[in-house]
Amino acid sequence: MTILGVDPGIADTGWALVRGGPERPVLLASGILKTSPRSELPERLKKLHAGLSRVLRLRKPEQLAVEEMFFLKAAHTVRATLQARGVILLAAAQAGVRVREYNPRQVKVSLTGSGSADKPQMQRMIRSALGLREVLRPDDVADAAAIALCHLRCSRIKSLKVLDRIGGRV
Repeated sequence: MTILGVDPGIADTGWALVRGGPERPVLLASGILKTSPRSELPERLKKLHAGLSRVLRLRKPEQLAVEEMFFLKAAHTVRATLQARGVILLAAAQAGVRVREYNPRQVKVSLTGSGSADKPQMQRMIRSALGLREVLRPDDVADAAAIALCHLRCSRIKSLKVLDRIGGRV
């Protein structure tokens, strides 16, 4: 399975394309989509949409995993990031790519076993899971890779069948 993980942001949107299963995932490509704070919001959203649409067209992921929004920040930051997230969802829908959403706690638990893991611990787990020599930079790309890895792990769990004690399906 090929997953495009996306960490939404209006200034920087990280993306990471990961292939494989939860045991042997491989990072195929990654990058960051940047917009200028000097540009008006509609232009920034347009640039983000065009950039992500291009990634979707060229990389052809089977699914897209995106971070759900959780904020303790200023309202203007929340608004712009939510709008960026909307553009991401629109680009995925236009490309016919199925979307799954994960909150930050789910991502942390799936990689570290702890919902309160810090950034360095997450970086080590991403590096280890993908067999990388160095940590992914910038953080937005690492976060996108973590979201993709979370999806690979969670989709495997969801696909397991529950069996009763005598071997039948429940």
